[in-house]
Amino acid sequence: MPDDRGQTTPEDFRRAANMEELYGLLDKIGVNNGWAKKTPSLWPLPNKDFVPAHWRYTQAKAALDAAGRFVNTELAERRNLIMFNPIPGNDYATVKTLISAYQMVKAGETAKSHRHSANALRLVLDTKPHAYTIVDGKKIPMEPGDVLLTPNWSWHAHANEGIGDAYWMDVLDVPTVHLLGPMFFEHHPDGIEAADSVATESPFRFPWAQTQAQLDAAPEVAPGRREITLEPSMATIALDVIRLEAGASFSIEPSTLSSIYAIMDGEGTAVIDGKSFDFARGDALAVPASTAHTWTAKSRCHLLSASDRPLLEKLQWLRPVPGKA
Repeated sequence: MPDDRGQTTPEDFRRAANMEELYGLLDKIGVNNGWAKKTPSLWPLPNKDFVPAHWRYTQAKAALDAAGRFVNTELAERRNLIMFNPIPGNDYATVKTLISAYQMVKAGETAKSHRHSANALRLVLDTKPHAYTIVDGKKIPMEPGDVLLTPNWSWHAHANEGIGDAYWMDVLDVPTVHLLGPMFFEHHPDGIEAADSVATESPFRFPWAQTQAQLDAAPEVAPGRREITLEPSMATIALDVIRLEAGASFSIEPSTLSSIYAIMDGEGTAVIDGKSFDFARGDALAVPASTAHTWTAKSRCHLLSASDRPLLEKLQWLRPVPGKA
């Protein structure tokens, strides 16, 4: 279609006899009127576009085992299963700003080194000794319950030198990077970054035993409930661990916060935006913005919450959402 913007003159606008002629001239110079927009650009409360969702680890683990028979590290650098929010037109994001996936590396395999501008973290679910993530040239043990960080632009790989397959859950801020645009990705020039030493203590690792000890020392914020924040974390993702004793529960009112909850251990029930989900160890639940949620423990359980709180706080956009319960 020819661009005739330069052919529309001020005199054409002075001669416009009615609104229809004015709108036609606006189209020619590539602008829309701001007083009769087809789609509102401002609204009184945030839209609820993503929905609560639940993924079961028992199902995902079986699916990964099946994939392990057909998908090797040559075919796919990362053998993972993406937990996409079941809304029309979406096949990637778990909540608006974050994505979660289950991943497996078989015994004897190594997933090659790469780096990207997205931040990533991992909750280790099931491994045997000698499973590692390699971050910036150091082997970091992957033991059940550990939370591991891969800050943006850090080289990272996964090596399983043990006798059993390794399973974990990933959370990344890729949807945020997609929205803002600064996505960069590189393969390591050597395929695998050299890593001879093992770093059991690392700023990129929160060992399960250490997390348990911190919770033991933390005061109860309510009967049967303790919470800690894993720090330092990442610029776009906050990590909180909640311990609930059997029978204890807590509720969170709707806010602009988007979260993914990973069940570190235990069983219970979550009610998210009025929908009830029975959860167990290794499960993941999407808690989109503008949704109220209540958690009740059937046995002692630990919940890992990964949220976009740092980003919202930095932009001064973290606030309650009234009338969205």
